[in-house]
Amino acid sequence: MTFTRSKLFIASAIATTMALSACSNANDENKQTPLTASTPATGEASNLSERNAQQRLVTTLAEHFKKVGIPAKVLDVKATEVPNLYWVSLEGMPSVYATSDGKYIIQGDIVRLGDKQLHNVGDNLQAEANKKLLSQLNKKDLIVYKAKGKTKHVVYVFTDVSCPYCHKLHEHMSEINAKGIEVRYIAWPRGEQFMPAMESVWCSSDRQAAFDRAIANEQLPPATCKNPVQDQYKLGLNMGVNGTPAIYNEDGVYLGGYLTPEELDTRLNN
Repeated sequence: MTFTRSKLFIASAIATTMALSACSNANDENKQTPLTASTPATGEASNLSERNAQQRLVTTLAEHFKKVGIPAKVLDVKATEVPNLYWVSLEGMPSVYATSDGKYIIQGDIVRLGDKQLHNVGDNLQAEANKKLLSQLNKKDLIVYKAKGKTKHVVYVFTDVSCPYCHKLHEHMSEINAKGIEVRYIAWPRGEQFMPAMESVWCSSDRQAAFDRAIANEQLPPATCKNPVQDQYKLGLNMGVNGTPAIYNEDGVYLGGYLTPEELDTRLNN
């Protein structure tokens, strides 16, 4: 299993920058006339044309990736509001943008101007994909801290017991739960060296008690078993996680890294 962050291309050497509220991770000459987001057609024919355009893009990207030795598998392609630009979801890697001819890949954010607030073009598309991925999780594979009283919100948190900001967040678990927020922890070791500690937690008969101890810097005895830690780590990569904690609501919207109980409650209610 590789824990180095494939952020992704450009000779595989682009450094990931981390927010202070999270712990870091360790030429096709055939011309096509694409259907663009700015000039949508309508009806069954337009839907077929769009599906064909997306399939051509998937095929073209696969060919280009293979030429340069990039082990990337396209999971999904969706048109964006930007003409001739598609949002591309990749297996085990952050999503990217691609031009409709598949010749150009764009990493990072694309922001729309003109409104009172900046709008990230890919946010809704990524959230939609995230929601689907989160819905496929089995709750028994997570560590759940239930809300006190009525459950108003559920959040998913990618966490690592070695992460100071995760420790800081966990210190406020009682306050978070008291606000009607259920927290579901997902394992996301930030480096291969942290894998054993996370497996020890997930292999414990009482995961919650084991996590409480490990997040407080107590050394747990080594333990191995059939566990979901690696699968959860890969899930995080597909969702664009690059540090812990990484907090998402049930709709797959990224809320932030470390947040105080008040900040978390405010973002959920907004």
